Amino acid sequence: MPAPLQAPGEMTDSERREAGALMRVNHVGEVCAQALYTAQAAVARDPLLRKRLLEASHEETDHLAWTRQRLDDLGARPSVLNPLWYAGAFGLGLVAGRLGDPLSLGFVAETERQVEAHLDSHLGRLPAADIASRAVVEQMKVDEARHAAQAIDGGAAELPAPAKALMRFAARVMTTLAHRI
Repeated sequence: MPAPLQAPGEMTDSERREAGALMRVNHVGEVCAQALYTAQAAVARDPLLRKRLLEASHEETDHLAWTRQRLDDLGARPSVLNPLWYAGAFGLGLVAGRLGDPLSLGFVAETERQVEAHLDSHLGRLPAADIASRAVVEQMKVDEARHAAQAIDGGAAELPAPAKALMRFAARVMTTLAHRI
């Protein structure tokens, strides 16, 4: 787990609740990442791509553990909708994978670009005193950018604009619900 570079500050109850809600959203994202990568790996045609997807899935397992630890530390709970998020993301991963490796990689690249932007917005919203969550989010952001770059280097096809817009809309629905539930 990434360690903060300085000692944490004191947070108000309101700041702690907001940090917990943001980390719940990030935890849901990691639940979905597990499902997406696992499903895409299951149907990948290229054995090397399958191996890379599984490696990324293992790295996302670290992110899942880090966000769960932050939830526990903040006295927050994971989303009760996690089984639904997992099932939906797994289905999307299967569909993306069945479209062929270039489009599957395009889906990875676009997902990770959107996740990176989302994590960047969380860095602006996390309480300044919550340096432990900030350290986790900053490392996750670096890792997600690397996953996007690897997908592009691996031959990702650019997704059409309507697909990207639909992904942004679905992510907005998920993050809004996960923030609360």
